Formats: sequence, structure tokens, C-alpha cells
Amino acid sequence: MNQIAAPLDEETVASPCINICTMNAVTDLCNGCQRSLEEIASWSMYDPAEKRAVLALLPGRKPTK
Repeated sequence: MNQIAAPLDEETVASPCINICTMNAVTDLCNGCQRSLEEIASWSMYDPAEKRAVLALLPGRKPTK
């Protein structure tokens, strides 16, 4: 029998990880997702509101070219 993944409910907030997991020595943020080590390590313990709060910070953390 094939198993189908359950659809994400409205309380599920996906991780912003893009599998470029290296930390920037200058900013102390991940070069891929722009989260701090604390945010990355705590992600699975955050409630949906906390996850959305972190996600809202990420666009302002993107490096300028």
C-alpha cells in the first residue's frame, strides 16, 4: 500500500533551510538561510508564531552585492 504524506496544516511553518549550511564568520549567520546558530538549533522547538517571527527577519539579513 502506498503511503501519501499528510498535507501541511496551517500551523506548519517550513524551515527556510536551502542546504547551503555554512556559517559566515563575519555575520555569524548561515550563508544559506541567514539564520543564527541559535535559531537553527531551536527551530524544531519554536511554535509557529516564533518561526514566522524568524522568517520575517530573514529578508533584512540577506547580504548586499
